Amino acid sequence: MGRVLDHIDDATASWIETQHMFFVGTAPGEGGRVNLSPKGLDSFRVVGPTEIAYLDLTGSGAETIAHIRDNGRITIMFCAFEGPPRILRLYGTGSVHQPGDQRFGELSPLFPERRGVRSVITASVERMQDSCGYSVPMMEFTGDRTRLDAWVESRSDEEIAAYWAARNATSIDGLPALDM
Repeated sequence: MGRVLDHIDDATASWIETQHMFFVGTAPGEGGRVNLSPKGLDSFRVVGPTEIAYLDLTGSGAETIAHIRDNGRITIMFCAFEGPPRILRLYGTGSVHQPGDQRFGELSPLFPERRGVRSVITASVERMQDSCGYSVPMMEFTGDRTRLDAWVESRSDEEIAAYWAARNATSIDGLPALDM
């Protein structure tokens, strides 16, 4: 049923590429709230056998960024909603790379160009574990939502920066998030 992997092999990387969504879990070092965020929009890449990256897009909060800056812990989970059942969890240590950072410049060409990217999150993956996923429901992918892109496109860069300053500078527990 389940197995522990020491790296992301080619077959696992190919399977990851076919998934339309993934989940990111983080938590502050002490107290506070655990955060679990669904992600999509072709925003995940396997960078190497033990490194992943994903686009951190504009959102109503910045918990992941705050938690990574607090303690670095991150878990990413994929579930097969189509095809054979499978769940894959990637446990690691995350880093935040905002526009203007050298690493952001190196990684952003791996993704489709889009406005409203707050950062690229990377993780050094220390443990990979898959499991059966026998109880995960089958669901049909019918398309990506377009609302975030429409929201970003209807605003100037200054309006987006003001939104980030107002809504993404700290976590819901008061931890620092985006550098503004």
